[in-house]
Amino acid sequence: MTPIQKCLINKNTKINPVWLMRQAGRYLPEFREIRKQNPNFIKLCLNTDLASEITLQPIRRFGFDGAVIFSDILMLPYGLGQKVEFEKNFGPKLGDIDLETIRDVDEIIFSEKVYKVYKAIEKTSKDPLMSNRDMIGFVGAPWTILVYMINKSSPKKGLSDDFFKDDFLINRLLGIIEKFLKLHIKNQIEAGAQVIQIFDSWAGLLENKIPEYIYIPTLNIVDYVKKLGVPVICFPRGIKENYKDFNNLVKPDGINIDSEIDPDWAKDKLKDVVIQGGLDPRTLLKTDDEIFKGATKYIKAFKDMPYVFNLGHGLLPETDPAKVEKLINFYRSS
Repeated sequence: MTPIQKCLINKNTKINPVWLMRQAGRYLPEFREIRKQNPNFIKLCLNTDLASEITLQPIRRFGFDGAVIFSDILMLPYGLGQKVEFEKNFGPKLGDIDLETIRDVDEIIFSEKVYKVYKAIEKTSKDPLMSNRDMIGFVGAPWTILVYMINKSSPKKGLSDDFFKDDFLINRLLGIIEKFLKLHIKNQIEAGAQVIQIFDSWAGLLENKIPEYIYIPTLNIVDYVKKLGVPVICFPRGIKENYKDFNNLVKPDGINIDSEIDPDWAKDKLKDVVIQGGLDPRTLLKTDDEIFKGATKYIKAFKDMPYVFNLGHGLLPETDPAKVEKLINFYRSS
């Protein structure tokens, strides 16, 4: 059993696994070299050899305990036939939803469209660098995928006033999203993923209807992953004290706290779950002493508990890789 699996399944406190969200990507100069030659982000995610190479870059540099596949949560709408592209200095842009077309997509068509993601997982998991390391696959949570598909871009300014105007569209889409998220997860596991993380990046947008759009849909996915015999980590970013209800109802193996959650509160309120993450990624833009002080807060809070060291969100593109190395060395020597 690999380190993160041991922590999540066996609740082993003698190991202190570490990986970082967005560890494979834009802050690394070796990634930027590849990106220069490959401006189409979706095509890059679907390039088996390059996606595998990018996934392994931070393993070579830092020796993380887990490698998270270089991909994107928007491979789900892409696989369903919705146009997905990434515009520089803007982010993702999605096309209009054709519900009839999406409704007619079958599992074979979807799997064929994103097949190279699974091939990248398979290739990476067999690399000698992955000996005694976890291969981490991931998906977006139903709510976050729904937000992107309807909003057609990152909802950085919040949901539009008419977001909920079409109940039929929302309910139909949620059913389709759930079906294909399960397929996407199953395919990743069959390709070699040993841990699945569910990213609910826009969970914090909801002030009400949280059970309807966050707890219940995510519970359905979590239960499915558990039946496949693989540990699952949830990251419902931005839901504040609702982390407690989320954990009690959804019952994931691990829960990633965001940087707004006080680690002592998490230790007290989040029971029967392995806690992951928490450190504000902006901390890595500060001095070494400030980085070590920030890390110590989490090290102390979760001492003698099963804990996976990570961040409260993904690494920022302006992060100096030397700071990441210092953080990892500090954590492992603590």
